[in-house]
Amino acid sequence: MASDDTTASAVAGPGGTPPGPSAVRHDPAVDPVFSDGEPTAAADTSVPGTPSTPADPGFSAASSEPVPPARPEPAHPADSSSEVTPAFSGEPPAAPAEPAPVAPVGAVEPVFAEPSAADQPDPSLVDGGAPPAEQRASESSPSPATATLPPELADAARTLFGDRLDLAAAYAELLATDGVVRGLIGAREAPRIWERHLLNCAAMAERIPADASLLDVGSGAGLPGLVLAIARPDLTVTLVEPLARRTAFLVEAVQQLGLTATVRVFRGRAEEAAAGTRDRAPLSADIVTARAVAALDRLAAWCLPLVAPGGRLVALKGASAAEEITEHAEAVARLGGGEPELHRCGVGVIDPPATVIEVVRERVVGPVRKKGPKRSRGGRRRGGPGRDR
Repeated sequence: MASDDTTASAVAGPGGTPPGPSAVRHDPAVDPVFSDGEPTAAADTSVPGTPSTPADPGFSAASSEPVPPARPEPAHPADSSSEVTPAFSGEPPAAPAEPAPVAPVGAVEPVFAEPSAADQPDPSLVDGGAPPAEQRASESSPSPATATLPPELADAARTLFGDRLDLAAAYAELLATDGVVRGLIGAREAPRIWERHLLNCAAMAERIPADASLLDVGSGAGLPGLVLAIARPDLTVTLVEPLARRTAFLVEAVQQLGLTATVRVFRGRAEEAAAGTRDRAPLSADIVTARAVAALDRLAAWCLPLVAPGGRLVALKGASAAEEITEHAEAVARLGGGEPELHRCGVGVIDPPATVIEVVRERVVGPVRKKGPKRSRGGRRRGGPGRDR
């Protein structure tokens, strides 16, 4: 198969020409607006390839008063979404009235805390099994060359990404380098990023209508939400992810790829996104996507409340998709979903095609209310403190 000659020049995304990693390289051997565009996450300079921390806009360099030396920040707790107020990464904290020795964490700004080494997941979790110690040492500095588009996949990639193929290649390099270093993708997955991650996610785009709003639940490293935002610039995408180190990566990726005009990152669980707060309306979208998150019954419970009435849940599944439909169709119906449908995406483009399950949200089902104490015929409640004796 001829190698791809059309990707030599970079293609401007919604935010301009993507900086960072280079375009697709040939293998010589063979192959709406959501974001304000400002940096929102403090990067961990201990991680290779991470940009330096931007200056805090809340402090003025022109202050005439001497500022006492900053006290060291206490270590953030390990990733736990229950300890963090759900917030959009694109919302900067309010500036303090006057300079302070320690920068406060705003009420709506997500706390980006890198977990300790003991809390880091094993980089081989995607594959299963742990690599030997010597292999771990060699994986500490992954090479961008592992993300090179294989020649046999060039036609499929060109079909699915079109003139944004260079942008997809830049994202592939981010996954193969920073994504591996941060433990977001297995090191042994890096050479298979195009085949097992990018192309099957991009194939889902054929099930998504034009100009739709999209919520990607459990986005992780941006699969499939960030891939769909690259392949489909007409979509407005919100990446929903509860873990801080993942949202930090997502924010940086969105900025480096120039997608801040169409993509935002929400740190929190799906239930928190659907519930909203006093200061933020519940999130909803025409399409809600998920990949390798949970079985269909639990996935529907989390995702259908985020789907606008008449919209659809589009879940990327594996070989057990048909069995899941048979087993969980009744649970989906109780949650307000229609009959789950199985579709093959990318037929004739990728082999094997991507398998998705689609569920239309046909009706709104309210939360289950707890039953209160029973009342006697006279109107008095039975039992409990305060009953008449």
